[in-house]
Amino acid sequence: MPETNTIAIVTGGSRGLGRATVEALARRGVSSIFTYHTNRSAADEVLDSVEQSGTRAVALQLDTGDTHAFPAFAEEVQRVLRTWDAERFNYLVNMAGTSHEGLFGEVTEDDFDAAYHVHAKGPFFLTQTLLPLIADGGRIVNISSGLTRFAYPGRIVYAAMKGAVEVMTHYMARELGPRRIAVNTVAPGAIQTDFSGGMVRDNLDIVRHIAEVTALGRPGLPDDIGPMIASLLSEDNRWVNAQRIEVSGGQAI
Repeated sequence: MPETNTIAIVTGGSRGLGRATVEALARRGVSSIFTYHTNRSAADEVLDSVEQSGTRAVALQLDTGDTHAFPAFAEEVQRVLRTWDAERFNYLVNMAGTSHEGLFGEVTEDDFDAAYHVHAKGPFFLTQTLLPLIADGGRIVNISSGLTRFAYPGRIVYAAMKGAVEVMTHYMARELGPRRIAVNTVAPGAIQTDFSGGMVRDNLDIVRHIAEVTALGRPGLPDDIGPMIASLLSEDNRWVNAQRIEVSGGQAI
């Protein structure tokens, strides 16, 4: 059923899994305010795609690792909501992220801090900043990773931050329960995007390895994730709360 008066905010919506989420929501009639970091042309491509679906979307620039930018971003969100004759938005997807690689003995403090600002501190304080604008009965999805369950050398910092996201999700769900806001974690496995330099998409050795260790026999695609998130946000899954849902095709089971 189309969700014609429903509005989502998706961070990192200009590429990869974020784009797939915005487009999947558009197919359900959900309007999106999505963010991009620096690539405006990629954001414009998403806007064109959403327009072809007959749904509304707006792209706003945001560095999700810069908490000082969040109050101004919230004001921009309010401005967009007013143009859409809305006071609140319904869904928040904390998708934006960057790749961090390095073995435990090689990780620098700067590496750690960079991952922390984008993957843990950013979603925490952006969600906090936007709380007055989220409708009661709304939904939040935080993005984690299959790397919190299985370990690949060089991913310790990234995985540690995603572990923090999973704990944060439980507490958000508990504390936002009185407002009937459901909060869940989606943990993708290896997906063929430009993330990490596109290694899961372009490195044939890695593609073969992921296919061999995944029950369904291939790496994931963005469209394996975006529609799942759109479904999780919908009324069909209104009673799902405080869960970590891995979407990996059965990787490393």
